Amino acid sequence: MIQTSILVLTRNEARNIANCLEAVYAQKNVGAFEVVIVDSSSTDETREIAKKYPARVEQIHAEEFHHARTRNFAATLARGGLLVYLAADAVPMSTEWLEALLANFSDSSVAAVYGRHMPKPDSTLERQDALDAVYGEERLVKDPAQARQRGYRFYHFSTVNAAIRKEDWETTRFPEDLKCFEDLGIAKRILDRGRKIVYEPRAVVVHSHNFTGLDLFKRYFDVGVIWKQLGIWNQQTRKSMLTDMGLLLRKKLSRMHTNGHRRPVGASVQQDLAKAAGLLLGLHQQYLPLPLKRHLSAIRIFQ
Repeated sequence: MIQTSILVLTRNEARNIANCLEAVYAQKNVGAFEVVIVDSSSTDETREIAKKYPARVEQIHAEEFHHARTRNFAATLARGGLLVYLAADAVPMSTEWLEALLANFSDSSVAAVYGRHMPKPDSTLERQDALDAVYGEERLVKDPAQARQRGYRFYHFSTVNAAIRKEDWETTRFPEDLKCFEDLGIAKRILDRGRKIVYEPRAVVVHSHNFTGLDLFKRYFDVGVIWKQLGIWNQQTRKSMLTDMGLLLRKKLSRMHTNGHRRPVGASVQQDLAKAAGLLLGLHQQYLPLPLKRHLSAIRIFQ
């Protein structure tokens, strides 16, 4: 009997899908699981490579892809009671990755679990610091009673590497009114219902993308828009964000003086400033003209 469904969304992932699936099928100490791949009409060899493995491969038209709607569609294909979402370019670091994720569901009050992201060897200093700040070594149980203590990180969740009880997904689903950050949207729905989300640092994948300063500016503009739309931005989240930004800046400046690597540290600080500027504008997008908002959004939130 299938207990777990591993859901992988793909689009031109020929360079990554084999490494991802090799790591998935090497998992130990877990019950029966299936792999379901939903491919958005790849024009490379993604589907051909995937079909070499015992995975179910479904195809949709590229124009049909939608971050929330496609994840909801993938869940409808699942036979397991636990839905594991894994990015095609995320590679589990050990054969115990899946076991570490699923062990948390022994607590019936846990609706979802997400794991750690480790940066690729060629990742920028900005990505290394960003992932280190959000995906630390400490296991976290996010209980709705802790919302004030967790600040802006309370609703953080990532379907790059995560698992959700199917019954909780059926109750909440990914919010299809969001064009991006659908994982943030479902996390808020889960927590607002009084259910728990666990961060499990033992469930590690290698996953990162390098961004330019402009990329980060636009990405965080969208973050600001969605945070405001979901009602996440408040006094507690603002205070925790400013505190963490200050700590990160001091860490980088200290690194600049101690190791002499001024250029990469300086570039990272510039990228952090771009993120802050994008976030600030996104939080106040209602004061911006529509043509400008269209230009500033990375994921075309505004039509």
